[in-house]
Amino acid sequence: MELSDAAIKKLIEKTKGKDNGIRLGVTGGGCAGFEYIFDYESKINDTDHLFDYGKFLIIIDEQSMPYLKDATLDYIIEGINEQFKIINPAEKSACGCGVSVQF
Repeated sequence: MELSDAAIKKLIEKTKGKDNGIRLGVTGGGCAGFEYIFDYESKINDTDHLFDYGKFLIIIDEQSMPYLKDATLDYIIEGINEQFKIINPAEKSACGCGVSVQF
């Protein structure tokens, strides 16, 4: 998983003074079949993959790694809307609302 410069900058800002773990993953759900997970947390499981960026830690569970290995986490600003976005070449389609994806 790659992180854009904008995502790194925003994650450093958002994790100041908090648990510095960010869990990224994929779970079943939504109309297209899968939804991305993005949670601030510090709990680490034995099978998790850890990516230490110094000021924060990316945590990805074993089952999500194949889906996220070539993905990029970006931080997008469009008008008054700002959000983290996972850009993933493994996606085959997404639902109309943009919440769920299919691989």
